[in-house]
Amino acid sequence: MTVPYQPARLRQFLAELTRLVNDTAEEAPLLARGRALLADLVRHDDWLAEPYTLPSPVRYQQYLLYADPLERFSVVSFVWGPGQQTPIHNHTVWGLIGMLRGAEISEPFVRTAEGWRAGGPSHRLRPGMVEAVSPTLGDVHRVSNALADQVSISIHVYGANIGAVRRSVFLADGTEKPFISGYSNATLPNVWDRSQETSAAA
Repeated sequence: MTVPYQPARLRQFLAELTRLVNDTAEEAPLLARGRALLADLVRHDDWLAEPYTLPSPVRYQQYLLYADPLERFSVVSFVWGPGQQTPIHNHTVWGLIGMLRGAEISEPFVRTAEGWRAGGPSHRLRPGMVEAVSPTLGDVHRVSNALADQVSISIHVYGANIGAVRRSVFLADGTEKPFISGYSNATLPNVWDRSQETSAAA
């Protein structure tokens, strides 16, 4: 039996996140409340439209789901094919990562005189779990699909239009390479069409 598509979950999340960003300037309470909102969203796997769940055999996909008009935050789905991973990289802004489907491994890194090294144990994110990153908490990591035989999907919220932020990839010897990620999609999910909900309620 196919689970009915529920775009209202994403619409509600976006409304609550917008209120949170409007009302909360300090990072710690914003991340605490944002973590709870994202955890509630990724507890359900019935709201993400199929075009934003599709992997590529070449590299992981970063699909924009929503960008705040003032670019105060953005929401993206990361779709990982088997064996795919990011390089070591930073974000430069706060971020929340919620696991929707499958599993991923996050490895923190810190800079030393010799280059970048593991900054603590890696950890595995499973569906429903959320972690935070930011320049104040720890902003450099490498992420990979934990599953060798299936796609994994995580939902990320960042404190900027992340596809337009100038960031860096770091090589093991300490070399820094600037990049701007952009997005994998040219269209956004339509969470604003309420006609089916209205028809069902009539």
